[in-house]
Amino acid sequence: MATSAPTDSDRLLEHRQGFPALAQHHYFNYGGQGPMATATLESMAAAHRHLQSLGPFSTAANRWIGAQAAAIRQGLAAELGVGVDSLSLTEDVTVGCNIALWGLPWRPGDHILLSDSEHPGVVAAVQELCRRYQLDYTICPLQGGDGLAAIAAHLQPRTRLLVISHVLWNTGQVLPLAAIADLCHQHRPQPVWVLVDGAQAVGMLPLNLEQLGVDFYAFTGHKWWCGPAGLGGLYVNPAALADLRPTFIGWRGITTDGAANPTGWLPNGQRFEVATSDYSLYAGLATAIATQHQWGTPEQRYQRIRHLSQQLWTALGQIPQVSCLSPTPPESGLVSFQLGHRGKPDPAWHRHLVEQLEDRGLLLRILLSPHCLRACTHYLTLESEVAHLVECIQAIVIKQFVTKRTY
Repeated sequence: MATSAPTDSDRLLEHRQGFPALAQHHYFNYGGQGPMATATLESMAAAHRHLQSLGPFSTAANRWIGAQAAAIRQGLAAELGVGVDSLSLTEDVTVGCNIALWGLPWRPGDHILLSDSEHPGVVAAVQELCRRYQLDYTICPLQGGDGLAAIAAHLQPRTRLLVISHVLWNTGQVLPLAAIADLCHQHRPQPVWVLVDGAQAVGMLPLNLEQLGVDFYAFTGHKWWCGPAGLGGLYVNPAALADLRPTFIGWRGITTDGAANPTGWLPNGQRFEVATSDYSLYAGLATAIATQHQWGTPEQRYQRIRHLSQQLWTALGQIPQVSCLSPTPPESGLVSFQLGHRGKPDPAWHRHLVEQLEDRGLLLRILLSPHCLRACTHYLTLESEVAHLVECIQAIVIKQFVTKRTY
């Protein structure tokens, strides 16, 4: 008797078996941290064992570390459509943003423009930068509007830098980065650098950073790539490299003479790397990316993410006490929504719903600005998980808002 070929659903179910967290939970927190596959965990453990077998500080170990670093840079460059020399390995997105923020040649009175949807860690860095160097910053409202038009209206003659997210972490809005970069670079009396927080884009969107034309793009591997926490990167456009100076400096980023005296910086993105790292993370991230490719191409993964997020957005819109932040079907895997009555969100019920859902094995999170709930769909998410999430939300909402007549 002939055996039927496995369906896409069968392939996905088999693929998901490699992720231990997915066997325990209905997971909707990919925008916070993606669950690692067993293969990723094992590759990091194997890297640790191999390094110890070489003697962790030895000529052989140094050769192996160098080869591992070169391999992950090559892999990241291929994923992002950039030259390998334009990449720096960092701990996370915030570190990458800080490299760019503190490394530019600021002058008193310069102006920085941020969107109203930037991460608090990046906003705090901008605030301290302005305090130390007598700079100015303003906030541009983007949520739910025309991002390009809003930025054009808020650029000032003194603006030197735009800090923007590719995918807004609270609403899931995808911004037209290529058009934004062109607008900023054509700005007069002086062009404006563009620093991008790519935390919610890398691993979700198919990317070619060179085509986008931005100056600086910070990213991480621990969200949509489902890699280990502690390893990300910064892309610096070769045209912007001459403007940027290292702030934190160490042996990994410098050149030396024969007597080990510092003589300058390395000519590429490695100049922004500092010192000793957890090198097992290189193997972990490489394995995590390879694991994503086992299921499909970046475009295939993105299309499935969008299909699932739009399924969730549509279903949530049928619950009277629920309102989605995005007025249109989402272009990313982030779906943010609020509970309330007559358009007024209720933070207390947001907390209650998250707790009730977690008790049932469904994991999502609260965001504070605006106060809302955020659920993330990944290509790993099942249609049945989306349906179950909606059913549970509806049941809890009916019990609290209708049965108890809270309002």
